[in-house]
Formats: sequence, C-alpha cells, structure tokens
Amino acid sequence: MIDTLVLFCMAAIEVRNLVVSYGEKMAVAGLDLSCSKGEILCLLGPNGAGKTTTVETIEGYKKPTSGSVRVLDMDPIKDKRALSSKIGVMLQKGGIYPRMSVGDSLQLYAGFYQNPRSPRDLARILDLTPLWETKYRRLSGGEAQRLSLALSIIGNPEVVFLDEPTAGVDPEGRLVIRQMIKQLAEDGTTVLLTTHELGEAEKIADNIVIIAAGKKIAEGTLTQLRDRFDTGGIRFSANSLDRARLVEKLGVEIVEVRPTEYKVVGEATPAKIAELTSLLSQMGVEYGSLSTEKTGLEEIYLDLVRSQGPEGTGPSALTVDKKLLNKTNY
Repeated sequence: MIDTLVLFCMAAIEVRNLVVSYGEKMAVAGLDLSCSKGEILCLLGPNGAGKTTTVETIEGYKKPTSGSVRVLDMDPIKDKRALSSKIGVMLQKGGIYPRMSVGDSLQLYAGFYQNPRSPRDLARILDLTPLWETKYRRLSGGEAQRLSLALSIIGNPEVVFLDEPTAGVDPEGRLVIRQMIKQLAEDGTTVLLTTHELGEAEKIADNIVIIAAGKKIAEGTLTQLRDRFDTGGIRFSANSLDRARLVEKLGVEIVEVRPTEYKVVGEATPAKIAELTSLLSQMGVEYGSLSTEKTGLEEIYLDLVRSQGPEGTGPSALTVDKKLLNKTNY
C-alpha cells in the first residue's frame, strides 16, 4: 500500500539544479523543474532562453553539465532503452519521409511499439482520416502538425514532449490539438510542452514555468501568476498619446503594454479612473477598451521577461523565486 502511494505521488519529471554549458556559454543555469503524472506543464521563454536545451536534456539527447534529471524515476541517458518506449516526442517539423502517406506513417510508427494506439482511431480523433492516402510533402503546415502529434502519442507514452504543437495551425486544428492534449492528461499522460502561443498556454496548462537566460523566473498556475504579478492598474487603448505629458499630469507610471495599448500602474480606484478619463478628454485623446480586468498571461510574461533585461542582466531569477516562495504554500 505504501509502495503504491509513493509511486502515485512520484513526479513524472524531476529536474534539480540543472546546468548545461556549451564551452563558456551557460545555456541552462541551475534550473529546477517538476511535473506530476497527468499534468500539463507549459515551458515558456524567449528565443535563446534555454527551453530547447532543457527539453532535449530531459529527453536524453543532451548530457547535463551538472545537476540531475529523472523521467519516470529513470535517468534519460543511462536508462534510454528502457525509457524510449514510455515517452513520445513531437518535433516541430521534419522526421517523416516526404513521399510517405499519412496512413503508412501511422502504421509504420505503430509497429515500433508493443501496445500502440489504433492508427485508424488516432487518424479519426485528429481529423486525419480524409488525408490517409496523402503524401507527407503534400500536407499543409497544420495538417503536418496534427500528424506529428499523432506519431508522438501512437505508442501510448506515459510522458509526451510537444514542441510548438499548434504552430501554423488554423483555429479548427488548434481546437482539435488542444482537446487531444487535454484528453491525454485526463488519461494520466504527463505533457511537457513549449510554445510561443501564450493564448494556448492559458487554455490548457495546469502549470506554467517561465525561463529567461537559462533561469526560472516564475512558476505557477495562471491564477497564481496573476495573484503574484498582477499589479492592478487601468488599461486603455489610444492611437495617439503623449505619454510623458499624461504621466506628468496624472502623477503615476504609465506603461505601454504593446503598440496603442497602455496600463496605468497602481490601484484602479474610481477616483483614479475618473481622473484619467478627464485628463484624456482634456488632452483631446480618443481612447477605448478601458478596463480594470485581471492581467492576461501575455502581459505577465512580457513584464517578467523584460524585467530580466538583455542577456538576463536585470533582477536575478533568485529574487523573483524568493518572492514566489514567500507567497505560495507548497
């Protein structure tokens, strides 16, 4: 009974103080990561943050400089043979012979495993049946992504790694992929995915880890990240705004979240909202979309990454992580 309980609670992926260096260049700098059975973990970060190196190390394709990596309580390099049948890897592109059809690809990959999923069933679920006889080179980007996902899970893996699973996929295809990922997790499969589609991460991730310059700068559910990093404020849009002048009159910081969209930092009191709208009118600024809603993942992500500065020269990841630990009950 105790052994069963320990097995159930054991993390499917456990990374501790991971360091991966290329000569003098440190791609991953002391990263901790944990993912439970049946959890969807989304790894976010800008290009060059260390996401690919981290995932390839967890998959067993790169050797850590130091630190430890365990997948299903196995070393992904030393136990590669035993682990290979228990994990699935979805590449962003490539890996399939261009002249091979969708059906032949699924049947070929199914033959690599002792207990594969039905190729026909998987094709039906991922809307690939109409493409069964279509050659891989004839597939659109979205169709190729759905096939890559199917091939990564056809072996019934306990852990699956997905690299940009919805990149270049149309809205209908994204919905199909999103539903498939959620179903995998419900069935007990652990999913580690990397993406630049923050809207997708908001919809499917159980837990989110944001890294920059090889360091973890934030971790938590979307709700937890909002609670920790949402500074409140008033958000509005304006096509033409003299921000410096408005800051001077209002007496608080105003951040340009993205082109034509702004955030007034601080508590969004009724008096502050009234003062803002009055000043905008006096300045002749036509504004819209004024709101005090909770910050979305995109804004939280951009604020955190920008705070690190170029090459991670901003506030250290350790500072941010201490803030997280002080406000989180683990």
